[in-house]
Amino acid sequence: MSEVWWLRLGILVAGLVLILAIYFFGRPSKPGQGTRRPRRAEPGRHEPTFSEQVEASEAGAGQAAPISQADMFGEEEAAPASAVSRGSEAGKRVSEEFDKIVTLYLAARAGRKLHGPDIVVAAEKAGLSYGYMGVFHRLVEHHPERGPVFSVANIMKPGSFDMADIQSLETPAIAFFLTLPAPVPALDAWEAMLPTAERMAELLDGVVLDEQRNTLGRQRIAHIRDELRAYDRQREAPPLNKPGRW
Repeated sequence: MSEVWWLRLGILVAGLVLILAIYFFGRPSKPGQGTRRPRRAEPGRHEPTFSEQVEASEAGAGQAAPISQADMFGEEEAAPASAVSRGSEAGKRVSEEFDKIVTLYLAARAGRKLHGPDIVVAAEKAGLSYGYMGVFHRLVEHHPERGPVFSVANIMKPGSFDMADIQSLETPAIAFFLTLPAPVPALDAWEAMLPTAERMAELLDGVVLDEQRNTLGRQRIAHIRDELRAYDRQREAPPLNKPGRW
């Protein structure tokens, strides 16, 4: 056979392949095939409670970052001006700089929520004062100007407890956060925060969780105490003398 014949045969085969490809890919799709249908909202669907988020976290859905004043009251999540004015300046930190944060959570039990009026009563019984940024603070006795020993905020944006709407406030949890350096030694601040969280958990029938939102156990408590004891020692240690120039 001549080369021309082979060339014609190749062109014919290529044409057949092209026709088959057009036929295959040009067929109309089945109804609904190749298109994404919007998900229908499930009747009675609600946002997961904090307890459900804890279960998801324990199942490997991720860990939550610790809450600080900078995290909760940044520019995008600033507390309302009304809350700030009602809360006055009590509990405002002397310096916005910090180098360590210790966080605890008080969470409602599964299927429940913490209610605003109950939180206020529990906070008052635990010796907390409502103040700066519309949250609760433990202040140094007779020296409130030194700033908060620790603070308690709502985990829901914007983080404050608006007293004008406290009757309708519901939240899955509240956060206790100790921002260091504090006006007292770190270990003393922790020894004040932990019993307060436990007392409020008793009053609110909630559970105390660590910064990873796991149940706070003795081993974790001992570890935190060791960390804060080391933190205090480091701050008390005199600065090392730098060698002079020869």
